[in-house]
Order: sequence, then structure tokens, then C-alpha cells
Amino acid sequence: MRSLCLLLLALGWTAGELPPPERSYKILMVLPVSSISHRNVFLPLAKALAERGHKIEMLSNTDKPVNQTGIREISHNLPEMRISGMNLFDTRKIRDGGMSFFVELLPKIAQNLYHLPQVKELYSRRKEFDLVILDHMYNEVAYPFAHELPFMTIAMPGMDYRQSAVLGNVLNPAYVPNFFQPMSLDTVFKRLQNIFLHIFPAIYWRLWQIVPSVQKELSAQLPDLPPLLDIERNQSLTLLNSHFSMDMPVPLLPSQIEVGGLHCRPAKPLPEDIKSWLDGAGPEGAIYFSLGSIARGDTMPSKYRDMLVEAFKRLNHRILWKFERDLKGVSDNVMIKEWLPQQDILAHPNVKLFITHGGLLSLQESCYHGKPLLALPIFGDQEKNAIRAKSAGLGLWLVWEELTVDKIVELVREIIDNPRYSETVASVSRCLKDQLNHPLERAVFWTEYVVRHKGAPRLRSPGASLSWVEYLLLDVLALLFLIVVTVLLVIRWTVKKILRVVFTKSKTKNVKEKNQ
Repeated sequence: MRSLCLLLLALGWTAGELPPPERSYKILMVLPVSSISHRNVFLPLAKALAERGHKIEMLSNTDKPVNQTGIREISHNLPEMRISGMNLFDTRKIRDGGMSFFVELLPKIAQNLYHLPQVKELYSRRKEFDLVILDHMYNEVAYPFAHELPFMTIAMPGMDYRQSAVLGNVLNPAYVPNFFQPMSLDTVFKRLQNIFLHIFPAIYWRLWQIVPSVQKELSAQLPDLPPLLDIERNQSLTLLNSHFSMDMPVPLLPSQIEVGGLHCRPAKPLPEDIKSWLDGAGPEGAIYFSLGSIARGDTMPSKYRDMLVEAFKRLNHRILWKFERDLKGVSDNVMIKEWLPQQDILAHPNVKLFITHGGLLSLQESCYHGKPLLALPIFGDQEKNAIRAKSAGLGLWLVWEELTVDKIVELVREIIDNPRYSETVASVSRCLKDQLNHPLERAVFWTEYVVRHKGAPRLRSPGASLSWVEYLLLDVLALLFLIVVTVLLVIRWTVKKILRVVFTKSKTKNVKEKNQ
């Protein structure tokens, strides 16, 4: 308990009253298909659990395993997941949310992963663990590790309506947007389109293309493996990387726990050269510019790089630019570094604006430290995050293909000079920090809860066991339809019989009257 208190105090939060664990648990974290940002959410939880005496093993694709007592990180090093040299700007032509990319990638990983000696050894020991924690997105290939064991997931994008449906909480597409085309849902046609984009990608991923391909590869190696989607349904709970202060409020089950901002922390001391640079920014302040951990600045097309260089020359602010090599032609108000401590910079009072790629963790850090942002989304969910940030009043965003020097300068000045952006993000920051306990403490509590209660079956919604026919009451509607049709047919038959009798009697009476 003391170690977790110290950790939370280091993060700037008051520790709660978590009792000491009943014993040391063995916990396996599996995230073979993940980016650095995914790992950056798993690691704080792993470290906090290790501080409480638990033994953590992680299977990931990192080149630099963490070195901490109580944590053993194993890298699979498959070439398909190597990000060095990756140019995300080349992916801007892909407009299907990356589905075509994963159609090829995930079956290859499924084919090769379980042949690796380090993975085979870990898989053979999987029943030694008290709990398995999976990265919920793109990681169906890891489901065999969770078979017949208590397991939970960390949902990196926050609320995933597909996962929510599996847990028994089907979200309404009348107001919950899809992953692929962020849109307002203010017309019947947009809501119709949103329904399609809720249903079709889920069918394509889970039932048609990707999961069946992964299943085929895994079943060839593990013949006793049940359907992957059956394994998925047995998850005890999910930790959602979201919080209502930064995201759309939606109804949650007890098995859906919001821990957004789990990785956010107060500032640590800055390196002296960076501190001096920011301290000397004067009343104009400084701008921090980073495209994240994967999209290297030196892969940026030269035409965009030249526009940014020229735009920064027109600004009176100091610019701190994360760029992976020397850059010629920059003005004296620009400092370039290959690596920068992002949260420590965002916490500096002279930083007035964060120019970002729009990754979810960067968006959360911007909110936590109260800095408005200008988003330049490149790939994946970044455009959705940028649109959401603009609609929430946290900043503005630009499309790379429409970039001009004038637009960059205009939007930078609008965000910095207009107080509504800084006021809005400051309000969000206050809400995000105004919580009963730190998201990390919540994540630790619920992780241990699942182990203590042997998978926590009481968290399971009855809706998770229903088929779509039962959940949507289609069988009941069909029965009601049958009853209504039957009643109408009986009424029709009865009316016809009555009319026949009436007309027969009338006809007989008329005949008799004629004969008389």
C-alpha cells in the first residue's frame, strides 16, 4: 500500500484507501499488435501493480523492454510490427480506417507468433497466471492466451461500440458516432449513414474477413482452440481509455471502467536548455510542435515541411519542434530536438499552444495540462480526435493536403489570441482532475478485483449472453406479428362467415317473398 501511495503522490494525486493485496498475483499482459502509445497505457498499470508486489509479464513488440523489478517484458520482434522506417504520410491514401492494412498483417502475425520460442514458452506457462490482460484492439491473435483463464482488456481508443455490444451494452447509433467518418448526426440521412458504418465494418472485421482469417491460422496450430469470438465474450471487464470530461458521455456497465488520463502526470523538471528556452519566451509565449512517437518529422513531405518553416518565421512566438534530424532554413525563434519530454513541456506556463498529430494520448495530455491545440491528423483515429477537439472548443485542425503558410499562421493566431480556447481547455482540465481517485488507482483496484473474485462473474450483463435476435426482441416482434396476422385472419374469416350467413338468409327471404 505504501508503495502505491508514493507512486500516486509522485503523480500529484492523493492516494485512496486500497487495502494491501491478499497475496502476490501473477499477471500476464499481452499486446503483440500495438503501437508505442498503447504500451504507454499498459506500462503505468504494470508498474503500479508491480509496486504492490505482483509479478507482471508482458508480451509486446517493443525494441526496448522495460527494466523494473517485478516486470518482465518479452518482445516477439516480428518484422511485420517493426515501426522503424515507417512513413505514416504514405498511409493517407488509405481511406478505410486501415482495414486493408490489417487484412494482410494480422493473419501473418497469427501464422508466425506462436512458432517463436519465447512465445511458445510463455504460452505453455499461461495457466500459471491469475489474470490475463489483453489490448482489446487488433489483438484477436492474442485470444488463445486468455482461453480458460480470467481475463480483462484495456480499450485504448476508449469506448468501442463493437466491444460494448459484446459486453451486453449496445450503444445507440442515433448519437454515438462511428470510427471511420466523424460526423454530426443532425439529419436523418447522416444517422442512416452512421447506422451503416456501425454495422458493416463490424461484420467485415468480426464475421467476414479479418477474424475468420486469424482463426484459420491459429486453429491450424492450436486445433483445440474454440472460436475466438467465444473467447472474447468471456472477458470480465474492460478498462476504457476515456473520461466523460474529454469524451461523449455514454451509458456504462459495471464491467466498463473509465480510466482515461491514467498516464497523465504533473511536470518533472525540464532539461536546463529547454527550461531556459521556454522561460525566455516572454509575453508572446511558446508553441510546442510534435507529431508523436511513430510519425517521424523527417518523413514529412518537403512541401509541408517548408510551409511550416515559413509559417514559423512569421510568428513572434518561440517554437519547440520535435524533429528527428537537423533542419536547414529555420528561423532563430525555433528550437529543434530529436526527443522532447512532452508532458513536462505542456505543463510549462509559457506554452500557449500544442501543434499535434491528434493522437488520443496527446489529446488527453493537452487537456490534462490545459493547453489548446492545433491538430494536423495523419492516420487512423487522429482525424476523429481532431474533429472532436474542434467541436468541443479545445482548438482547431487542418488537413495536410489543404495546408498553406497563411492558414497555419491564421489558425495559430486565432487559437492563441482568442481566449475562449484556453478557457475551454482549462475547464476540461479542472473536470478531468476533479475525481474521487486517480484513474491509475481505479485501474489497480479493478484489476485486483477480477482476481479476488475469480473472474468477477457478477459483473457480467445478462445481455452478453443474448443473440442479436433475442437482444433486439426480433423473436418477440415476430411472435407479435404472427399473433396480429392470425387475429386479422380470424376476424376476416369470421366476418366472411357472418356476411355469408346474412346474405344467404336475405336471399332466401327475398325468394320466399317473390314466390308469395
